Amino acid sequence: MEELFPGVFTRKGNIFTKNLIPGEKVYGEKLVSEEGIEYRQWDLFRSKLSASLKNGLEVMPIKEGSTVLYLGAAEGTTISHVSDIVGPTGLIFGVDVSARVMRKFIGISEQRENVVPIIADANKPWTYKDYLEGKTIDVLFQDVAQQNQAQIFLKNAEYFLKTGAAGMLVIKAKSISQDSNVANVFSKEIAKLSESFTPKQIVNLKPFEKDHVMVHCEKL
Repeated sequence: MEELFPGVFTRKGNIFTKNLIPGEKVYGEKLVSEEGIEYRQWDLFRSKLSASLKNGLEVMPIKEGSTVLYLGAAEGTTISHVSDIVGPTGLIFGVDVSARVMRKFIGISEQRENVVPIIADANKPWTYKDYLEGKTIDVLFQDVAQQNQAQIFLKNAEYFLKTGAAGMLVIKAKSISQDSNVANVFSKEIAKLSESFTPKQIVNLKPFEKDHVMVHCEKL
């Protein structure tokens, strides 16, 4: 295993995290043991974060001990790997509006003490601010398929991020507009961030996701 970032590893073109709960799988992923350490293979086609790591993300703001607000938790596939990375001293608040898709994620949170599920609408950060009271959010991560993606991100940043905190925004072009020129959609969404964030890197997620980019940015 070669360490790509702290807590993130690569071998033979695949991405891995150390398994926080050895012997346990979350979504049928492959487990690999090396020198007494168990790693979970991170599916590049089921996680935009792993796809961005594979496609050259230069800085990984999520690290051991980080407190992460994750919007668009869904079943918790990506969050389970983020849980591996942040470890026992970190914490992830996972927000999703759908109780149905959160069922599996809630099961993950019962095994992983560093994960907190919140059933809420990411459009309304004031409805879950009490859950985060007294916590400093190091990284705001968003992966939601709604038209107002940048607006949701900015609302949550206003509530929860301090200057210098990291943002990671997945922009899904076809959820915003059916415009055939996806580059225009990306540039317009990224421009909306400029008053509150400094973009650091934009990573295209092809071939793992079509018409998606990951924006790594920093709160002004």
